[in-house]
Amino acid sequence: MEEIKKHWDQLSEVILEYGLQVLGAIAVLIIGRIIVKAIVSRFVKTLKKREVDPTIIPTLRGVANVALMAALIFAVIGIVGIPTSGFIAVFGAAGLAIGLALQGSLSNFAGGILILTLKPFKAGDFVEVNGQSGTVHAVTIINTVLRTVDNKIIYLANGAVAGANITNVTHEPKRRWDKVFGIGYEDDFEKAKKIIADMLDADPRVHKDPAPFVRVGNLGDSSVDITVRAWVDTAELWNLNFDMIEKVKKEFDAQGISIPFPQRDVHIYNEK
Repeated sequence: MEEIKKHWDQLSEVILEYGLQVLGAIAVLIIGRIIVKAIVSRFVKTLKKREVDPTIIPTLRGVANVALMAALIFAVIGIVGIPTSGFIAVFGAAGLAIGLALQGSLSNFAGGILILTLKPFKAGDFVEVNGQSGTVHAVTIINTVLRTVDNKIIYLANGAVAGANITNVTHEPKRRWDKVFGIGYEDDFEKAKKIIADMLDADPRVHKDPAPFVRVGNLGDSSVDITVRAWVDTAELWNLNFDMIEKVKKEFDAQGISIPFPQRDVHIYNEK
């Protein structure tokens, strides 16, 4: 009887000692989980308030949730009395191995976060990056998808895109149209300038402010080069470009202004 009482006392001590720790750990886990949810929810609201790209919000929410839950679990393990140093070492080694194995994917992941956060471009923009050009079709956390002008799809790794020089062609609502028209030295360049200026003034797509620029820009080897600059809505830039080239050619022909082209004189000598 005394032996049973002795074992019961020992069991009671163990239950009191570790039972309270387990109950405390369970309480911390439950309360901690509620706090983690609140923090993550607040974090997501802050991201939306700052107008972070909606594509990246689920990823950031998942990362924040995993990080906070890992910290909570380590805290619970410590309350129970289990040494956490061994777990930290194991997780650290596992993290290092995973990082080395997935360093390319992690680089793309980090690049995707930078692109979606800094927003150098968005879906619908026409961009030039890494020697490729096209309309941004989609931006994911791993890659950027471009659609070329001839309807090809190009997948660019975000790690390379984030570190590249990016030209966003359609970011601004208006762009400057630059062109050079060459005329012959025997032609009246003032007349040619007036023809071009009148065409620009009559075209409703050309902005009046800043005013179009039409000046002689260079005296070439075989032509007098007239530099033309005009501001236009970005969406109308190429339409204006092709229309003006055709109109200037027709009007120059009608007004007797020549457009020189490379010529070569060949002299033949008869030797006895």
